[in-house]
Amino acid sequence: MAMTSSRAYLIKALNEWILDNGCTPHIVVNAMMESVLVPEEYVNDGQIVLNITPSSVRNLLMDHEGVSFDARFNGQPQSLYAPTQAITAIYAKENGQGMVFEHEPTPTAPSDPDGSKPAVKRLKSVADKALVSRPQLKVVK
Repeated sequence: MAMTSSRAYLIKALNEWILDNGCTPHIVVNAMMESVLVPEEYVNDGQIVLNITPSSVRNLLMDHEGVSFDARFNGQPQSLYAPTQAITAIYAKENGQGMVFEHEPTPTAPSDPDGSKPAVKRLKSVADKALVSRPQLKVVK
């Protein structure tokens, strides 16, 4: 029997654990993946590190599909979204404790009712970006 990915469960649990220990949770997102919606000017080497502590974001939603929230960058409000598969790590800023996720095969997208095309909305174009085979986690101090 095939099981769903555990990544969404682990992200939520680790976020809670980091917060319970008085630390600041950060997620690392592969910004090159389809459907990722982040401010491109903050992407470095195909990835972005995002602070998801409750005092830094609004409307944080973590579910099986991904993580979404509103945040400010240079004083400008923005809505962000990272599909679960695009999140490559979650860690505490203060001590680096957390988890790096291995690459998982992308599940097949469900089809439209008529079966003609995948029922997936693309939030931004990545056609002009080079694909990254595997994102690298950097230690930020």
